[in-house]
Amino acid sequence: MLSSICRQQSRLAVRQARRLATAPGMSSSRTSIVPQAIAVGQKLPDGKFKYFDAEGQMRDVSVEELTRGKKVVLFAVPGAFTPTCSLKHVPGFVDKADEFKTKGVDTIACVSVNDAFVMAAWGKDLKAGDKVLMLADGNGAFTKSLGVELDLVDKGLGLRSRRYSMYVEDGVVKLLNLEEGGAFTVSSAEDMLAAMP
Repeated sequence: MLSSICRQQSRLAVRQARRLATAPGMSSSRTSIVPQAIAVGQKLPDGKFKYFDAEGQMRDVSVEELTRGKKVVLFAVPGAFTPTCSLKHVPGFVDKADEFKTKGVDTIACVSVNDAFVMAAWGKDLKAGDKVLMLADGNGAFTKSLGVELDLVDKGLGLRSRRYSMYVEDGVVKLLNLEEGGAFTVSSAEDMLAAMP
């Protein structure tokens, strides 16, 4: 009898929580739980990116293909063609690409919640060439799986990525410089080089 009463009370509590979440003034899409961001020592979740190769062909690459048996520097920006990203963040990695190579880095890749066409045009504009691979996380699936979404809906930009840089060995995060929102204080190419072994 007691277990029956407990089950009933539990069902009532769930119904009441659902009613509150959908009550006027409570937008259910804005009351989501913020996931825990990825941390040093964790393996990157798998996912797929789109990019344009040197011949101008659109390609897919999985996180597994990108990182298996490799040393990779992965950095993310809130948006292509935005001021800080275009003037400081990406150019820093383009300029320091050779220094990363001397540290054994196989690939430097920039991730943004933009489509592959925009990322290709942006890479061309910044003369990224073969120094920085411009990866499109078009639907933000990889960004969400890392727990690093940045809500810029009020600015008309939708859901984007927090700015970060990370050093990954064989898919495992060894260094992580995660910014608060779109700030640019700890995730530059210089910061990453200084922290790397």
